[in-house]
Amino acid sequence: MNINDYILKEIKAFHLKDTVKKAQRLFKNYPITHFPVIENNKLLGSFAEDDIQTLENKEEELVAHSYLLNSFFADEKATVLELLKIFADNNTTIIPVLNKDKNYMGYYDLCDVLDVFSTSPFMIEESETLIVEKLEMDYSMGEVSQIVEANGGNLLGVYISEKSNDFVQVTLKIVSDEINEIIQTFRRYDYKIVSNHENDIYLEDLKNRSDYLQKYLEM
Repeated sequence: MNINDYILKEIKAFHLKDTVKKAQRLFKNYPITHFPVIENNKLLGSFAEDDIQTLENKEEELVAHSYLLNSFFADEKATVLELLKIFADNNTTIIPVLNKDKNYMGYYDLCDVLDVFSTSPFMIEESETLIVEKLEMDYSMGEVSQIVEANGGNLLGVYISEKSNDFVQVTLKIVSDEINEIIQTFRRYDYKIVSNHENDIYLEDLKNRSDYLQKYLEM
């Protein structure tokens, strides 16, 4: 799937000679947080709704408020994950897109990009989600892949989902009929299993031992 197919041009980019009134009307008509401003097809930046709606002189041109422009955009070759980061970092629902010559091409809408991500094989393929934790200095992507594949699993994707106090948590999407074998191997390699899984033999054994101890103490 080509993410460029989702570049939109429905909302026309503004120019600095446009009025505050026109910009405020745009925000009333479209559920967006920003709109791009261009000059000679070059992106100058984007105005945020929170800033525009506070302006009282509606007949003023936007040029009088150019100091409010926010500078963010995506390259036409940006990946879905890169786009999601730009959306999050700038708290925006649209991202201006520039081509290799830095000319304005249009914009991405957050809902469209989320739809692309949610329908990717990484998200919809039937699989197990496994979260493991280890000291960052001891963590190895190669070792994680080896553990999964050595136990007959297929690794759909992996990413570091949390870092705290020198530890990293790694989220894996795994296709496997023997997820318990993979879990036990991770434990043998000193990984902590953060996620919960049915039929986890290790946890079942701990539970049985705990139940046995409790009965013994009650005797």
